Amino acid sequence: MSDIFTLFRVHQYIKNLFIFMPLLFSFSYFNAENNLNTFIAFVLFSILASSIYIFNDLMDVDEDRAHPIKKNRPLASEKVSEKTAKLLILLLSVFSLSISFIFYTQLFVVLLIYFILNILYSTKLKHIAILDIFIIATGFVLRLFAGSAVTGIELSMWIIIMTFLLAIFLALAKRRDDVLLSLLGQETRKNIDGYNLEFVNAAMVLMAGVVVVSYIQYTISPEVIQRLDTNYLYITSFFVILGVLRYMQITFVEQDSGSPTKVVIRDRFLKLTIVFWLISFIGITKLI
Repeated sequence: MSDIFTLFRVHQYIKNLFIFMPLLFSFSYFNAENNLNTFIAFVLFSILASSIYIFNDLMDVDEDRAHPIKKNRPLASEKVSEKTAKLLILLLSVFSLSISFIFYTQLFVVLLIYFILNILYSTKLKHIAILDIFIIATGFVLRLFAGSAVTGIELSMWIIIMTFLLAIFLALAKRRDDVLLSLLGQETRKNIDGYNLEFVNAAMVLMAGVVVVSYIQYTISPEVIQRLDTNYLYITSFFVILGVLRYMQITFVEQDSGSPTKVVIRDRFLKLTIVFWLISFIGITKLI
């Protein structure tokens, strides 16, 4: 059972917290109904995501066996059979899509798009360099739309743009880890020829700058200042800059960016930065 649970990649559910972003940026987090609906969307999205993770592991089983870390995954190590994996994919995906179809029609549409897109990604599109990271970033944006679908909160262009850019930045950091492994003679991805260290480093620096500038533009835009009735939201950009620089330090200095989720979970500096950003964001918009 522990190996089956490992297949679900529960630690990756942290990505699905983006579903709560429409609540945060619309300041509707004290609405009990919206909170409940968003939590249900989070659960259904997480269940569907687990089915995708299992499907991806099934597609990558041979490559994972050549990877120094991924070779220990349940399917790669043969601790879980492929037959069991296929059954889990069917059960998880059908459950999530069925429940959303019955109770949240708009959420069902978002989940279905996410499911189809990731099936295509796992079977073919992830082997096309650059396009692969764009699909990963689109998955994060779909999480925003999932939160919007169950609450009726309209997404602003700012939250969509910033989420997309940040996701590309994180995806590039993950690809960098694959490039480093290939330089050590460990080919772990079929599309690694589409990347090299120089390109990934330059792209990460570019995206880091764009993410920071976009967030600052959001905090000082007249429409946001007028809607929030505060001129001090720009203060929160200090924590965004700090977080981006810390992640780049982990990537370039510590050479450890293989799993963005695990980096965030285990790095105390990053976790404190996120907490202080959240406190400052809510504090400024509600108290000042």
